Amino acid sequence: MFKKTKSRSLSGARSSKQSLLTYTRKRTHAGGNKRKHPIAIYNVGKPQEQDEEDGMDEETKRRKMTEKVVSFLLVDETEEIQVKNEEDFIKRLDCTPDQHLKVVSIFGNTGDGKSHTLNHTFFYGREVFKTSPAQESCTVGVWVAYDPVRKVVVIDTEGLLGATVNLSQRTRLLLKVLAISDLVIYRTRADRLHNDLFKFLGDASEAYLKHFTKELKATTARCGLDVPLSTLGPGVIIFHETVYTKLLGSDHPSEVPEKLIQDRFRKLSCFPEAFSSIHYKGTRTYNPPTDFSGLRRAIEQQLENNTTRSPRQPGVIYKALKALSDRFSGEIPDEQMAHSSFFPDEYFTCSSVCLSCGCGCKNSMNHAKEGIPHESRSRCRYSHQYDNRVYTCKGCYERGKEVSVVPKTSASTDSPWLGLAKYAWSGYVIECPNCGVVYRSRQYWFGNQDPVDTVVRTEIEHVWPGTDGFLKDNNNAAQRLLDGMNFMAQSVSELSLGPTKAVTSWLTDQIAPAYWRPNSQILNCNKCGIPFKDNDTKHHCRACGEGFCDGCSSKSRPVPERGWGSAPVRVCDSCYDNRGIQLDVSEPQTDEEGGTLIARKVGEAVQSTLGAVVTAIDIPLGLVKDAARPVYWVPDHEILHCHNCRKEFNVKLSKHHCRACGQGFCDECSHDRRTVPSRGWDHPVRKCYLHASATVF
Repeated sequence: MFKKTKSRSLSGARSSKQSLLTYTRKRTHAGGNKRKHPIAIYNVGKPQEQDEEDGMDEETKRRKMTEKVVSFLLVDETEEIQVKNEEDFIKRLDCTPDQHLKVVSIFGNTGDGKSHTLNHTFFYGREVFKTSPAQESCTVGVWVAYDPVRKVVVIDTEGLLGATVNLSQRTRLLLKVLAISDLVIYRTRADRLHNDLFKFLGDASEAYLKHFTKELKATTARCGLDVPLSTLGPGVIIFHETVYTKLLGSDHPSEVPEKLIQDRFRKLSCFPEAFSSIHYKGTRTYNPPTDFSGLRRAIEQQLENNTTRSPRQPGVIYKALKALSDRFSGEIPDEQMAHSSFFPDEYFTCSSVCLSCGCGCKNSMNHAKEGIPHESRSRCRYSHQYDNRVYTCKGCYERGKEVSVVPKTSASTDSPWLGLAKYAWSGYVIECPNCGVVYRSRQYWFGNQDPVDTVVRTEIEHVWPGTDGFLKDNNNAAQRLLDGMNFMAQSVSELSLGPTKAVTSWLTDQIAPAYWRPNSQILNCNKCGIPFKDNDTKHHCRACGEGFCDGCSSKSRPVPERGWGSAPVRVCDSCYDNRGIQLDVSEPQTDEEGGTLIARKVGEAVQSTLGAVVTAIDIPLGLVKDAARPVYWVPDHEILHCHNCRKEFNVKLSKHHCRACGQGFCDECSHDRRTVPSRGWDHPVRKCYLHASATVF
């Protein structure tokens, strides 16, 4: 009797002491109110009843830790991040910057209860993530909450197959979330696993390896992080809830569900190689509510495994998401939305297409921000429209250097007018920065060789949108001439009619095609033989190049064999009568690149101007500007506003072309003067402010 009473007294004392210890620690936790981690209570020699009571207390503490957790929108449906910066992200998570966390995200079809699953798995049924019985999706975009018990960033995503306008953007957004996750839950309530599940995970794995691994590693290098972001992809848990059908593998207990899933992937040719692990967790709901205890245990077991995915600071998580958002953003063409794959390559690769061959760029989206040029997996083909043949100096190539060269109107050492005169006489030049002038198109009277395979090597390169470096700059010969006309017009404004015609005659000879007889040698009409007087006008036949009076060259017909195109031009009576006879010409029938022919057309337009009333000289110059316009220049009639300040052009506000980009600017936005060697302007010319300090290639 005595022993029994003593034992009971000792047990009561021990119980009172333990209750006092528990009460004291409870008050310490409640008073601190800032402590977010569970308190470890060590019970030594306690009875079983007390262990169960302490377990209930621990569960209560965990519930209290999640009472103040709220979710917030991290990324909206247009892929825009909704937090300002890394500090804002940490503040809204309500965690410390040095806390090491893991990321758990959930995916699945809309209406399968993803938000409900997260609420009951992590937050004891509290509606941290919004749920709704309505038909519309209650989760739009990406929502985030922090679980302080398991030290996990929990991410809720927008459902697949839901009604959305931006289907492609939503799909790409899901994969960016998957890429930064450590554990992925795929929630499905289908009684049988559909192919969409395996297709989703298979395509997500392929996209992760092809596009995201490289960018995540680059983020690690840029930020100087010690924690690798992409050693392996996330682990996957397929949470399968059924009502009327058996769970996977229950028919044959010897069969492992994970093996059946791998066989299913293999049959569909979807290989989830990126994922570190794939687990199956099923539950059969005979009567609601759903049992999430099995899923909760599977998640906790995976989070404890740090062999493949280590926890990291919240700032690292934000930087990884920000890097993926910056790289993989932009519009996706509508025709790609009907792609059979969940994540086609077009969602993540550059959308630029070569204008010449139609091949797409193989680099990632927005690669130009890092200075990476466009690249293609296939070779390009030559297109006359874009003239995408690139020349490199053969001499430099043989010495181990690759130097690009372009045909030019004049050498860099020539003055503008001297260079134009040489161009009219000797044709275009090819100048190497190291070797100097290596070629002139009409250097000799006859026997001029083609530059290809003699002084230059040729390659065919892709023509990407926004690049026009393949346009040969000798097309600006006419514009160079027209620029000089404005100066010449002022010089001859006070000249008499005689000197003006002399200047006109000299100018005509300088820009005349090679087969034309010079004006100084034309003394009589080539047909009627009547001598020309001082005021008589000499006309050249566009077919034979001889000089005629007006009466003997009044007819016109197309002369395509001389490069004049399909439009009728002036010819003599003999060439008009012999239109069916092919001309026997010993010299080239067309000028290189059409440069001198364009210059001649300009000369024809301004020739009458120099010999007419000086006060009307500006009008014809305006009329011939379009004929002299280089190919890359925007036509005057299409330029209504300044390309920079958007001021509207009028009589008082003149429009000017930038010699580098060809856009129209006002004088204030294009007052800088610099050389543009790649366009053939070796002397200071007008440049807009955008290209004032840049070299165009």
